[in-house]
Amino acid sequence: VQLVESGGGSVQVGGSLRLTCAASGRPSKRNCLAWFRQTPGQEREGVATFYTGGGAAYYAASVKGRFTVSRGTAEDSVDLQMNSLKPEDTAMYYCASDSVILPGRELEASQYTYWGQGTQVTVS
Repeated sequence: VQLVESGGGSVQVGGSLRLTCAASGRPSKRNCLAWFRQTPGQEREGVATFYTGGGAAYYAASVKGRFTVSRGTAEDSVDLQMNSLKPEDTAMYYCASDSVILPGRELEASQYTYWGQGTQVTVS
């Protein structure tokens, strides 16, 4: 499985960005696609999860109502629309995937085997 993130950049407080995760490789390992973020010295934090089969989505409390994860416009991609961005949203954002995630643990990094290289988001 290969995951490639794009769409990061610098944006002002209150602005918006749309991240895309382009996935390829074994479809069975891409049943669940998730977005995580990480700042230096901190653990990777789950942001949102999307089940490609049924479309179910889960969000961290810190982004609920501001971020939306959905099937991307490009084939085999998942987007993360980020609105009303805050300085605390500044981080490296990573896409992750796996085939089976334990219920209730969709936002735990340990559940995912495959990871992209990340894209930087800076809000100031």
